[in-house]
Amino acid sequence: MLYYLLYQVIFREYAATSESYLIKGLNVFQYITFRTGFATISSLLISLFAGKWVIKKLQALKVGQEIREELSEEHQAKKGTPTMGGVLIIGSVIVASLLWARLDSVFLWLALISTTLFSAIGFADDYIKIVKKRSLGLTGRQKLIGQLAVAGGLWAVLYYFTNYAWNLSVPFLKATAESDPAISISYIGPFIYAIFIVFVLLGSSNAVNLTDGLDGLATSVTFIAMSALTALTYVISDARWAERLDLTHNPAAAELTVFCGAMVGSSLGFLWYNSPPAEVFMGDVGSLAIGGALGTVAILTKQEFLLPFIGGVFILEAISVMIQVSFFKFTKRTSGVGKRVFRQAPLHHHYQMSGWKEPKIVFRFVIIAVLFALLSLSTLKLR
Repeated sequence: MLYYLLYQVIFREYAATSESYLIKGLNVFQYITFRTGFATISSLLISLFAGKWVIKKLQALKVGQEIREELSEEHQAKKGTPTMGGVLIIGSVIVASLLWARLDSVFLWLALISTTLFSAIGFADDYIKIVKKRSLGLTGRQKLIGQLAVAGGLWAVLYYFTNYAWNLSVPFLKATAESDPAISISYIGPFIYAIFIVFVLLGSSNAVNLTDGLDGLATSVTFIAMSALTALTYVISDARWAERLDLTHNPAAAELTVFCGAMVGSSLGFLWYNSPPAEVFMGDVGSLAIGGALGTVAILTKQEFLLPFIGGVFILEAISVMIQVSFFKFTKRTSGVGKRVFRQAPLHHHYQMSGWKEPKIVFRFVIIAVLFALLSLSTLKLR
C-alpha cells in the first residue's frame, strides 16, 4: 500500500520536478531491504502495543487453555491462561505485509491466504476446545481435510495461474533448474509435485503445532527460522546474489522477503507476552498458521529440502512423536505390551519429565534452532 502511494504515485509523479529532499527520499521504497526492515518493525510494534488489549479481550471472553491430565503439575498450573493469541501474530503479519509489500505479487497473496486459511483451521480447533472444555478440538480427520484443501488450493493456483517450475532444488548442489525445466533431471511434473506440496504443508504445520508446548518455545524457534528464511528469500530474489551463489533466481520471491520479515517482527513482539511465565498462548490458530507459512514460503521459493534445516527443532519434535507412536504400536502388536522410547512425546515433554526446568529446555532448544538456521544458510555457499 505504502509502496504504491509513496513511490509509484508521489515519487514518480513529482521527483523529476521537485527539489524537495523528502520527495526524492521516497525512492527508498523501491528497495526490498528497506521495506522488509520496516515491515519487521511495524509488525513488532503492532504485536507489542496490541498485545495487552488482545490478552484482556481473551480473558474477558474466558478463552482459557485446557491442559491434558497426564502432563506435569507445572503444566496444570497454566490451566486457564488465555489461548488463541496467535490472532495477534497473524493480524500483525497481515497488516505489515499489506502496508509494505507490493500488492501485485501473486506469491505474496498466496503466502497471506495460505497462512490465513491454516489459521482458520487452528481457530476452529481452538474454538472446539474452549466450548467443550477439553484438550482436543478437531478430530484428526477433520484437520487433515482442511489441510489437504489448502494444499490443493495452493497447487491449483500454481498450476493454472503461474509459471511455477515443477523441478526440485536440492541443498548442497548447484542450481538444478535448466532454462527449460521440463528437460531438467530434477523435473518431476506438476502431479507428482502435488503430493510433495501436501507432504511439505502437512509436515510443517503439524510440526510447529507439536512444538507449541512450552512457554516461548515455538515463538522463539519461529523467530529464528523466519529470520533464516528472510535471508534466503532475499538472495533468491536478487539476481546478483543468486548468480554469485549459483541459485535459481526467482524475482517473484522478493515480496516474500517482506512477508517473512513481518513474521519475524510479529513473533518477536508476541514473545514479549509468551516468554516464561506466559501471559498468553498462541494456540492452534497461531501454530498451524506459522507452520503453514513456513511450508508455503519454502514451496514458493523451492526450498522444500532446506526446510528441515531451517526449522530443525520443529522437525525433531515431529520425529519424536512419530518414533514414540510407531514404537508403541509395534511393541504392543509383537509383545502385547506397548513400550515407549521417550518418557513422553513431543521431545520437550521428555526432558520435562526427566526433571529439566522449562526455561532450560527452551533456551537449549533455541541454541539448537540457531545451529540449524546457520547450517541452512551455509548451504548457500556449499554447492
